[in-house]
Amino acid sequence: MDMRAAVPNRCASSLRPPARGMWLPRVSSTAVTALLLAQTFLLLFLVTRPGPSSPAGGKERVHVLVLSSWRSGSSFVGQLFSQHPDVFYLMEPGWHVWATLSQGNAPALHMALRDLVRSVFLCDMDVFDAYLPWRRNLSDLFQWAVSRALCSPPACSAFPRGAISSEAVCKPLCARRPFSLAQEACRSYSHVVLKEVRFFSLQVLYPLLSDPALNLRVVHLVRDPRAVLRSREQTFKDLERGSSTVLDAKGKQVGKDLQLRVLREVCRSHVGIAGAATLHITHGSGLGKPSEAFQTTSRNALKVSQAWRHVLPFARVRRVQELCADALKLLGYRPVYSEAEQRDLALDLLLPRLPKNFSWT
Repeated sequence: MDMRAAVPNRCASSLRPPARGMWLPRVSSTAVTALLLAQTFLLLFLVTRPGPSSPAGGKERVHVLVLSSWRSGSSFVGQLFSQHPDVFYLMEPGWHVWATLSQGNAPALHMALRDLVRSVFLCDMDVFDAYLPWRRNLSDLFQWAVSRALCSPPACSAFPRGAISSEAVCKPLCARRPFSLAQEACRSYSHVVLKEVRFFSLQVLYPLLSDPALNLRVVHLVRDPRAVLRSREQTFKDLERGSSTVLDAKGKQVGKDLQLRVLREVCRSHVGIAGAATLHITHGSGLGKPSEAFQTTSRNALKVSQAWRHVLPFARVRRVQELCADALKLLGYRPVYSEAEQRDLALDLLLPRLPKNFSWT
């Protein structure tokens, strides 16, 4: 068969009128008008739908993520932000992700953690529906009372909005306040600051850094790994759940002998993150009692920064330096090569850092 002849015939048949008895749907002009009106209203709704709420004054809200690891002074830095009258601060909201999805390991929980952080930055507290009971109060949030914003109006009236808050005073007065007030309070501030210790990779944060709804800054806070080890060994029981998640060792006891493995993962994360996050290096923030390990109290900053040099055996210090050699070099900490150097407090182990331009790549 000549295909060139078949094609016109097929086209012609497609233009023939329908056979008698075939039903054709008819739409009235009224229905068409109603459909067009419905589409118009839907379009107007989508165009005029409000985006993320803006703080009073109409300025763009600023978002700050304090990115650190356990026992690195991040609670102290968080309090510096929290007590500012323009800041809504939450300490480690990602704790709820790890506590609820306790069977996952750190990398597997990164995405859920990132999504929660984004929602809190946007003051969308409905994200906690997946992690908190249906009937909930402010006190259901992890470490809620360290947030000055949750102890002052509109969340609570324990302190005036511009006053320095106290956790001990706030707890009995504000614990039973409705959880919905956290969202109302968040939307009334120009800055939202979150402190997190559960991100071990910067790559998972890239969607937040490029999100047009966020105005994000990242503060990468680090501490001398040798001082971190000394602090972790004092509080290893309190850190056991987090350590097991880091090592993906569910059901196993993570004692002092495994703290070096946790510290190695922390050092690796610092090296990985530091290429793209600004480093803020300090000498530490206090000695304190073991019972105050997770509290921000008044301490001797010089003593705590040097405490590991008195307490840790040199063999253990040397092992930390082997595991965290790249991190020590990157962060500007000088290794010690003998017990005499370790005990010599006149020897400054914080190397001078040369000015360096920073840019995202």
